[in-house]
Amino acid sequence: MLFLLAAHAAVAVALPWWRRSLGRAVWAVAALVPLATVVWAGTRAARVLDGGEYRETLSWAPSLGLAVGLRLDALSLLMLWIVAGVGVLVLLYCRYYVEQDAARQAALLLAFAGAMTGLVLADNVFVLYVFWELTTVASFLLVAGRGEGKEERRAARQALLVTAAGGLVMLLGLVLLGQTAGTYRISAILADPPRGGAVSAAVVLVLTGAFAKSAQMPLHGWLPTAMVAPTPVSAYLHAAAMVKAGAYLVARLAPALAEVAPWRPMVLAVGLTTMVLAAWRALRATDLKLLLAYGTISELGLLVTLLGAGTRTAALAGAVMLLAHAAFKAALFLSVGILDHRAGTRDIRELSGMGRRMPVLFAVTALAAASMAGIPPLIGYLGKEAYFEAFLHGTQLDGHGQLTVVLVIGSALTVAYAARFVQGAFGGRPGEAAHRAERPEPGFVAPVAVLAGAGLALGVGYAGTAALATAYADVYPSGPDGPYKLSLWHGFTPVLGLSALTLALGGLVHLGRRSLPALPHLPDVQRVFDRTVVGAGRLASAVTRHTQVGSLPLYLAVLLTTVVAVPGAALAAGAPPLGSPLPWWSPVEPFLAVVVLTAAAAVVGTRHRLTGILLAGAVGYGVAGVFLVRGAPDLALTQFLVETMTLVVVVLVLRRMPARFSPGRTRPRVRLVRAVAAGAVGVFVTGFALVASAARTAPAVSSGYAHHMEEAGAKNIVNAILVDFRALDTLGEISVLLVAAVGVVSLVRVDGRRRASTSDEGPVGLFPTARWDEPVRTWLPGAHERPGGERSVLLEVATRLLFPSILVFSLFLLFSGHYRPGGGFAGGLVAGQAFVLRYLVGGHADLGAAVRVPAGVVAGTGLLLAAVVGTLPLLLGGAALESAVVTLHPPVVGTVKFTTSLFFDVGVYLLVVGVILKLLSAVGVSLGQNRAAADGSEAASDDEKQGGQR
Repeated sequence: MLFLLAAHAAVAVALPWWRRSLGRAVWAVAALVPLATVVWAGTRAARVLDGGEYRETLSWAPSLGLAVGLRLDALSLLMLWIVAGVGVLVLLYCRYYVEQDAARQAALLLAFAGAMTGLVLADNVFVLYVFWELTTVASFLLVAGRGEGKEERRAARQALLVTAAGGLVMLLGLVLLGQTAGTYRISAILADPPRGGAVSAAVVLVLTGAFAKSAQMPLHGWLPTAMVAPTPVSAYLHAAAMVKAGAYLVARLAPALAEVAPWRPMVLAVGLTTMVLAAWRALRATDLKLLLAYGTISELGLLVTLLGAGTRTAALAGAVMLLAHAAFKAALFLSVGILDHRAGTRDIRELSGMGRRMPVLFAVTALAAASMAGIPPLIGYLGKEAYFEAFLHGTQLDGHGQLTVVLVIGSALTVAYAARFVQGAFGGRPGEAAHRAERPEPGFVAPVAVLAGAGLALGVGYAGTAALATAYADVYPSGPDGPYKLSLWHGFTPVLGLSALTLALGGLVHLGRRSLPALPHLPDVQRVFDRTVVGAGRLASAVTRHTQVGSLPLYLAVLLTTVVAVPGAALAAGAPPLGSPLPWWSPVEPFLAVVVLTAAAAVVGTRHRLTGILLAGAVGYGVAGVFLVRGAPDLALTQFLVETMTLVVVVLVLRRMPARFSPGRTRPRVRLVRAVAAGAVGVFVTGFALVASAARTAPAVSSGYAHHMEEAGAKNIVNAILVDFRALDTLGEISVLLVAAVGVVSLVRVDGRRRASTSDEGPVGLFPTARWDEPVRTWLPGAHERPGGERSVLLEVATRLLFPSILVFSLFLLFSGHYRPGGGFAGGLVAGQAFVLRYLVGGHADLGAAVRVPAGVVAGTGLLLAAVVGTLPLLLGGAALESAVVTLHPPVVGTVKFTTSLFFDVGVYLLVVGVILKLLSAVGVSLGQNRAAADGSEAASDDEKQGGQR
């Protein structure tokens, strides 16, 4: 099962890269993956249908209980065949339908198929939610396309907002359910269903999410709007797969929760109301896709009703209707796509005589519509007989007589709009659309024929259909008259009479539809959604206008005051006694404290940007000294290196800005408020540190790490924590570092490509007077980027001499980090400072000569290496990010011993170097040009100041 999910993801990623070599064959290649899923599921069917199951688990973080749990049972098998089987046919259909951007469409459809596969196999509520939202994201991308059409963007946004909001509500319900049950494994929840008030609240939340996904009224508006998507997308997502996710969730949880108080009333009321009202709306639609969309909403209401009723016969009928609806509704959508593709329209008022023009398509479409109407011997008839039986004799359901009447009405309306679809699409004399339409190729019609034929085969071969549906329905107890069995003939029964009645009433409604009364006025869901979106935008603007006033000091004051008021009040109320903490551990600490406090106070008073950053660096160096005194050389080394690199990068940025802070006057009262807020934060942080130290009762975590140092093959506990014990944290941190660097570079370069820093003549004309230490000839690459007055031959020569040594020292820190202070992060910072020196003396050209690989490639390689090293143990049967000690005995070198976490540290090293190179390329600019710009800005600022004084 894990392999199937990986195959969907891998092929979906690879398809855009293969588009040129594959051409139109990209659809056939994409179809191979769901076809393999169908075959794989077939090889497991015998055991599953006998009541067995298959499980797979991928442990990600066992100590946190994080695992990807998958399970194949009868319901999963049914849904898997629907998702994968229809997916194969839709992908093959796209070979003739999609004319542009085939590789992207194929990749997205295949990614969606993988997300649906993961959803129906998930045995953990969080795994289910992840795949649930992945289907939402894939649907958004498929409906929006390239985002060029306004209607497509609007429809995709609406579908995303409604279904994602429903998913968040559902997630809250699933968390409540898991907390009450004491487990988040779905199979365990079903085996021992929880009860209580929290479960009732969870039921409401979960059903709300399921109703949003399956387009139940009043949350149905997104589905008709999504009909702007290409027809294959509608056939797959909005008929066979995505919209069934809500019905699947209802079917999955009904055996455990159907008896909980709000479940059955909600399911029956919402499902049956949706069935009837949506079917009535389908009768009024003139667009064939819109007609099928409302028909889908109606049938989803029926599925929710059957699968959520909580009885064996209703569950049996629901499983049969899941199969039936996937077959006939996907076939009908695909037939509309052929009509639209060949005739150029899908409007009933413009189509006429298409049955004579396309007789084969007419035949297979009529067969699918007959299954939708419930005409024997098709599978739709089997499902209709079963659900009438479930409600007519459903003594477990209160008011089953009234429910049966509603079902008869909804079924009759289904017959009516099925007849209207066939007549509107294919009936009448050939018109203009029929004359200009070209007959479709056999391969274009074949998927429709297969789906329609499947409805006939599943109806005639009802024994196989019964085996699949009964395997799920048997989780419920049988009724007093014994288990109901599927059959095409049960004799002359009341159920048969109801089936015949629905056909007769549906025919009458279709014939007399023009004289039918108009649907009573109902709230326009689309208008409600549009007004809600507009109202939310206005509310956000109003709130933002009063809260986002553009003052950074105000924002900081509010944030810091909140921190002091809320956690600070709790700390003051429940703080334990502090004991007698030592004022300092070393006599050097008071001196360092004075340095840090003095520098911090001086930062507040300075008016020069460069002075401010230097004082801020002094604060950092003082803290590094505290680390060193406290016996933490690794932290001290890292702090020194980080402060140095930050100082260099910020100074490069300051060269774009005026030398002084912009003048401004602050009222004494405001300054007092800021001073009080800053002092309160200082007191709070100090108190929190003391309380946290005094409140510790458990032994320090470091003691546990120390006991496992030998297993990690390390002597430096800090490095062992970073690359072994807490490697997952490190992997997340370097990922954030790379993302932040990319964001910074994007912001710096938002105005487009930077201009050349100097003219072709070079800077000699600007600084014609030579000095004793200025080289006459530029022998370093890129030396022309620096003005003559800013160059030093001593620095240029020293840099060339020291550069290799600094790099070697950085490698020493990298490889020795497991045994003494150092590691990949410290080594990367040292190497980065070597490249900073190369840039300062030689500019971009010399930096490019030193590193001939793009900075993004270096950083990306580092992250990829760390991720690969972390996941490789999974392939060897170990845990993620697990390391091992390797001992080699080369014939010449002797014994070589290292740990595999070394390669993880190499990835950290490369990423840090790549990020520094990326930042240099973004913030490193010509000194001469930016000095002029800065002087100009400062002069302008002085002019404004003088103007203000005048």
